[in-house]
Amino acid sequence: MGGRVNSIGIIGFGRFGKVLANILQKGFSIKAYDPKQSSPFSGVEFVSLDELLKEKTIFVAVPIRHFESVISDISSRISDGTTIIDVCSVKKYPVEMMGKSLPENVGIIATHPMFGPDSFMSNNRLKMMMNNTRDSHNQFKFWKGFFMDQGIQILEMTPDEHDRMAAQTQGVTHFLGRMLKEFGIKKTSIDTQGFRDLLDLVDQTCNDTWELYTDLQLYNPYTKDIIENLKKSTDTLENRLKELQS
Repeated sequence: MGGRVNSIGIIGFGRFGKVLANILQKGFSIKAYDPKQSSPFSGVEFVSLDELLKEKTIFVAVPIRHFESVISDISSRISDGTTIIDVCSVKKYPVEMMGKSLPENVGIIATHPMFGPDSFMSNNRLKMMMNNTRDSHNQFKFWKGFFMDQGIQILEMTPDEHDRMAAQTQGVTHFLGRMLKEFGIKKTSIDTQGFRDLLDLVDQTCNDTWELYTDLQLYNPYTKDIIENLKKSTDTLENRLKELQS
């Protein structure tokens, strides 16, 4: 295989599923399935799950916590020659789930578009992590080229490499944003640019769902230790101040 793809399917049509559809509309007809979708979306045909599973390229854009159950549900119903592409924000977990559950004749491409609905609209320097996990049907090169043609920088790495870095970037960013919101950070009349950047961080991270925050913390195996080290750093700074006062 490895030829031209004309149509694709998307399982899950939440906030990021819509972003994905906007990108993919530039080259493909799109079918989507989401049991909660009730309103139409331009350029997308909503179909039953069985109908969608006839597609040869299927993007899975469901919350991380639901990923295993979705993959288990579709594993015995996928047609031969299909390639599954996930867009989860963590990578070791979904790759393990796909490798364990999907038949050998189903291709697997692991991706993490490192942008969300908000940053997609305002950022012209988009990045996407990709991993050629099991390219049974020679689709990896095609999809890498397509996303590059959309102006997206592609970073190839292993799921483990991704999660180690994401724990320090995405995990810490979302933790700090949520922590500052819990603290009650507010705009003042003497805000510096640095402070305004912190307010923007809160807005951006907290505009994502609470479920995304908890999934990033719980499903990346490296995030817990990173956050613990971050907390220890605050203790270190506090102890240094105490030393000056003693």
